Amino acid sequence: MENVLNRTLQETLRQPFRIDFETLKRHVIVQVQLSNSVLQLIVSRKRLFSSTTYVFVIWMVGTSLILFGVATIFMRNQVKPIRRLAVAADNFGKGRDVTQFKPEGAREVRQAAAAFLAMRERISRQISQRTDMLAGVSHDLRTPLTRMKLQLAMIQKTDGVDELNSDVEEMEHMLEGYLTFARGEGTETPRPSNVSTVLNEVVAQAHRKSEAVNLHTEGELIVPLRPQAFKRCMTNLIDNAIRYADHVTVRAGMRGKAIEITVDDDGPGIPEDQREEVFKSFYRIDNSRNPETGGVGLGLTIARDVIRSHGGDIILSDSPLSGLRARVRLPL
Repeated sequence: MENVLNRTLQETLRQPFRIDFETLKRHVIVQVQLSNSVLQLIVSRKRLFSSTTYVFVIWMVGTSLILFGVATIFMRNQVKPIRRLAVAADNFGKGRDVTQFKPEGAREVRQAAAAFLAMRERISRQISQRTDMLAGVSHDLRTPLTRMKLQLAMIQKTDGVDELNSDVEEMEHMLEGYLTFARGEGTETPRPSNVSTVLNEVVAQAHRKSEAVNLHTEGELIVPLRPQAFKRCMTNLIDNAIRYADHVTVRAGMRGKAIEITVDDDGPGIPEDQREEVFKSFYRIDNSRNPETGGVGLGLTIARDVIRSHGGDIILSDSPLSGLRARVRLPL
């Protein structure tokens, strides 16, 4: 106030002046030199300075901060249900348990959550119905095949019997492959599992078959899994590598926010333009793979289906062993 008053008087008065702020507490003394006298003015400090502007600004800033805090709390309360819905949808896509999820938040968010729960129930019911139906189909188809095997076993060795036995066995093998693909492992409950343990079991099975498979894992790798489905997936990948190669190497470790597993072999590999095609059902590459090795073209299809049901994926690429590399990524 003192600086402003000095500057203002200098601009408006031509005479010398003096301002006294010390003598009186509530007033300011202004003395102006006239031609033959001194003009003394005693002015209230309140008349010289108005705090209304500052009070207005303070009130505006304070009110804005309060409203901002209220809006932040409100938005957080509205965003939390949306985040929970996103997490539940992500967990459901990965095959994990979402039974604890409940609709909360604004009306629109609750409607979206209710639609998600209804969708989850429909999908679960369809999977259950498909599994039950396929179990019945499996029983109905195995029964006549079993009778055919018994009848063939009672027939004397004649021309064509061995071929019929081979055909029946091939039909059983194909039926098992079809049902495994269609049935999947949807009824298995995910639980925290050690990927290293599952890989050790799969590699141990290969060793019992006198197959050489090198395994290296980086300690315990815990992630929610359907263990039997994941074991089937890795068995398919490793058996597929063993079938067409002499050396197979399996490695697993943590890479960022995912567990990465690589299966490398020194086999003939797969042409780059067909690496996505091999994941299609019943697809086989007779030119690059030995057609006498068997199989119905569902091994890689089942493997990718299992991994994608866990929220991951399988990618094929060139291997450092000059063969094929299958890279499996499982999100944590």
